[in-house]
Amino acid sequence: MITRLHTVAALSALGLSMLFCHNAAACSLGGADGPLPAGLSNAMAASALAPASDWHQTVPGMSNPWRAQEPITGMYRFTFTAGGSVADQGFTTWHADGTEIMNSGRAPMTQSFCMGVWTRTGAQTYRLNHWALSWDATGKVFVGPANIREYVTLSRDGNSYAGTFKLTQYDSSGKNVLGVASGTVAATRVTADN
Repeated sequence: MITRLHTVAALSALGLSMLFCHNAAACSLGGADGPLPAGLSNAMAASALAPASDWHQTVPGMSNPWRAQEPITGMYRFTFTAGGSVADQGFTTWHADGTEIMNSGRAPMTQSFCMGVWTRTGAQTYRLNHWALSWDATGKVFVGPANIREYVTLSRDGNSYAGTFKLTQYDSSGKNVLGVASGTVAATRVTADN
């Protein structure tokens, strides 16, 4: 009974404190770190006032407004080829904030999800720095981190990309290289219709 009373009192105090802290700066945007830059403030205000139905009109026929800013943004089916053989296949998603996540075709017990960061290097070219944690075939022994570097060119229509990859496998200390593989990468955009 006393525990329940303390919980109710704590939640009530928290709720009341929120009523009086309406000017607090969430996520340090403005407030203690200073005001937002004027351009950012104006852009945020304009986007907040824009009708929700206008988001798809950024580029005619484009269902993803982020592609107007970063054309590679979206989900792709990829294939890594090394030495004439398929080394891996799966799905990857490039996010507008410069991050990427991949679902490899490897067995889940060997670690099939990994993440990376990317940057745009030209009008249609990109560089990806991607890290994975590799496990042996049993999924019980940690092999070490693996680094995948991709250099890709997005097609003119934005529906595919191609380029090269280099995979460096490290030991469990992350310091010693166990092996290096390189080859080509090709990917096709996945849409709501395909």
